[in-house]
Formats: sequence, C-alpha cells, structure tokens
Amino acid sequence: MNVANIVLNDFTNDSRVLKTSRSISTLGYNVTIVALHCDGLAENECYDHFCLDRVKLKTRSWSKLKLIQLIKYFEFLIRVFYRYKKFDFVHCNDLEALPIGLLIKLFGSDVKVIYDCHEYQAETNDLDKFSKRMKGFLEWLLIRYVDDVIVVSESIAGEYIRLYNIRNPYLVLNCPTYYEQPKRNLFREKLDVRSDQTIFLYQGGLSKGRGIELLLDAFSDLDTDKSVLVCMGYGPLEGLIQEKAQQQNTVFFHPAVTPEVLLNYTSSADYGILFYEDTCLNHRYCSPNKMFEYLMAGLPVLTSNLFEMKRLVETEGVGIVAEENTVEGFRKALKASLNQDYAAIQKNVFSARKKYCWEEQENVLKEIYNTH
Repeated sequence: MNVANIVLNDFTNDSRVLKTSRSISTLGYNVTIVALHCDGLAENECYDHFCLDRVKLKTRSWSKLKLIQLIKYFEFLIRVFYRYKKFDFVHCNDLEALPIGLLIKLFGSDVKVIYDCHEYQAETNDLDKFSKRMKGFLEWLLIRYVDDVIVVSESIAGEYIRLYNIRNPYLVLNCPTYYEQPKRNLFREKLDVRSDQTIFLYQGGLSKGRGIELLLDAFSDLDTDKSVLVCMGYGPLEGLIQEKAQQQNTVFFHPAVTPEVLLNYTSSADYGILFYEDTCLNHRYCSPNKMFEYLMAGLPVLTSNLFEMKRLVETEGVGIVAEENTVEGFRKALKASLNQDYAAIQKNVFSARKKYCWEEQENVLKEIYNTH
C-alpha cells in the first residue's frame, strides 16, 4: 500500500510531516513525501522510513503575483496528479493540498484521502476578510469528500463539526517525540546571562500576532534585571528584537536552531512563553507545538488568556495563565510565576510530557489507517 504525503513547502523544516510519515511507515505502508523543489535541494531522496519527491516546476522562477502563483499551483497539481494517481492513500497537509488529493480520488479506483489541518485554515492571522471567506467556502465545498479529517485542537474539531456537519475529526496534537531532556545552560554560556537571572524564553516565528511587541514592552524598564527575556527564532520582527536587545539589559536575541538541538536550547531557559494575541480564531483555539516543546524540555509555561492554552495549563497545573492579554497582564503573570513552587510545578511538567508526546499521537494515526 502506497501513501503520498503532500505538503506545499520544500520540506526542509516540517517536523509534523516528518513525524507523520515515519509513523505511517511503521504500519507497513510505503510513504512518499511530495513537496516543492527549490534551488539547491535534491529532487529525490530516500530515507529509512520514506522517500522524498520534491516536484520541480517550470514556473517556479516566475513572479509572485497572485495570478502567477495560481498558475504555479496548477502546474504542481497536474504534475502530482499524474505521478501519484495510482497510490492508495493521499495524506493532504492543509487546505492547499486538499484539491490535489481529491482530484486523485476522483480518478482513482479506491483512493483514501486524509485531510490533516495543521491550523484553523480559514481563520489564520494573515488572512483578510475576503481570503477568509474564500478559504472557508473552499473547505466547506471539499471537506465532505474526504475519508478522514485530522485537527490540532478540540475547539477546532468542534468548529468543523458545527460549520461543515462532518463526523468527529481525529485529534493529533503537534507534540515532539518523548525524550527526558536534561537541563542545559546554553543561553547563560552564549548570551552571558547571569546565574541569578531567571530566563523567560519565547521560541518560534518572530512575526506579528504572537505578542512579541508586548513582551518587549513588558521586559523594558523593569525595576530589576532578575528576569530576562530570550527570543529565539526568525521572522519579520527579528530586527526589532535585536534593536531592543541593544537598548535593554533584560532582552536577548538568539537565532533559530535546528530541530536536532532545539530542546537543548529550550531546556536552558527557566520558563517558556506563549503570548499569542486574540487576533483570530486560529490563535484562540490553538494548541501550539511550542507549548509541548516547552513541556518536553521541562519548562513551566506562561501563556496569554486563550481558550485551548488556558485549558491545558490549568488542567495539568504546568504554569500560569495571564488574566489579561496586555503588558500589565503579562507582568502580573510573570510575578505570579516567580511566586510559584518551581519544583512542584516542574513535577507536573514532567508528568504532562509523558502524555503530550508524539508516541501518544501516533496511536491516533494508527487508528485512522488501520480502519481502511
């Protein structure tokens, strides 16, 4: 049985697609990850658990105008269709891949299509009203023809049932593989953070909507330098963070690191921060992979007051939820974090990471594929 796992990126840093492919292969399936080709990357590679096919497009070098992007998409669709129309399963990562899977299903004899939504597709932070409506309509139109739906939070599952009148989607959280990560001190060594300073870490995309500007304000002009912010990642706000780090002795920047060493760096902090803003339903209902990375690295967390994150933190007792998603709300939550019994909270963290690991999520994938 052959599975085409389709993703519309170049597959250089997509841990979820990687973990999904490995898990499906352990069931005895032949898995091929189908991605986009970029200059400097190999078109075809084979690994222990899957093969990788980066599809080369003749239109790839054309402009980034929306109409041209659509032409590129149709070239990708046609090429993938002809290469994988005889496969048994098509695993579609996010909405962009779904039309390709359903086209293969339309002309295939008994093709099963799995729709794996990594986000609330029609409610992400970067969409304008028109784009949200168009994405929502396309998802409503297509989702009824898939064999199974996977989502990343219970709230998103509830929304999909309500909006699309589908049966319960499967829940597969974006958790790391279980690992008892030892404590490291890389930030103190590399950034000259003192041993008496408490490190609050934000790691991930450095873009708007994730509360980064708010965090920078919250760590500016503090009465003491005993609590410091480390921002690790890449994105449009990288320059702003570096500028603030030059002005404040409580703000530090560290560039993104590879997935192989990520938890070594994460464990070098004392607390993990997730302060997404309530700018879209995708944020309100998200269960970010960074949350589970913090837990796997042994860190208590400090989060904004958004539904899914609040539920997890309070249910598992692994940190503090801010009462308000503001600078003052964060500062109050920071003080509350420092007043907690760190050893007791960390004990809850160690217990939670056994539950929120990829091995548990893998069982759901096995259930999906074993039913077909």
